Amino acid sequence: MRSYLVALIVAITALPTAAADKYWVTSNTLNRRTCPDTSCGVVGRLLHREGVQVLEAKSGWARISKYYNASCHNGRSQYVDSGNARCVPNNGISNGKVAEWVSMQHLSVTRPADPAAGATGLKKAVLQSDHASEHGAAFEKAARSLVTAGRCTVADFQEMGGWVKATGKYRDRPVYFTYCGGFSSSNRIYLDVATGRTFR
Repeated sequence: MRSYLVALIVAITALPTAAADKYWVTSNTLNRRTCPDTSCGVVGRLLHREGVQVLEAKSGWARISKYYNASCHNGRSQYVDSGNARCVPNNGISNGKVAEWVSMQHLSVTRPADPAAGATGLKKAVLQSDHASEHGAAFEKAARSLVTAGRCTVADFQEMGGWVKATGKYRDRPVYFTYCGGFSSSNRIYLDVATGRTFR
């Protein structure tokens, strides 16, 4: 009887995560994929400290969305940003439906510490930037240089919340942007973290 109870307890603790458990992203970015495998298409990314609800767990992967229309056109999903976009079951798309999966390796039940906690002024603003845990020093150096040169103010960075990851043509490069003096395209300033160069 005792061995049966031990086996039962082990089996219960090995069950997948319960529905709707709250988790937090521990990596700088985390790919949202069409199925629980790195070969599946990427439909977006989560950022460090972002919270998710785990609806299902499977082999180290977590489903974080309900199934929804994959917007398939000519056999390809319009929602896939990169990688495999085919509307086929081995890419997680069946009957035109898809859900989003992330690796549980980069999730935690405890929210990571806020890098901006205890900071003030410009430092606090830039530590609220995308990927601040990785590029905080570069963000602060570039921001201080822009403020010293009179191109930006501390209030600009506070209003913007620091630096934002640039997408489009800069998607695969460590390029970020902020706005100084307004929110039109002429007020946008880019920072290439790899070189420290700022440009418009």
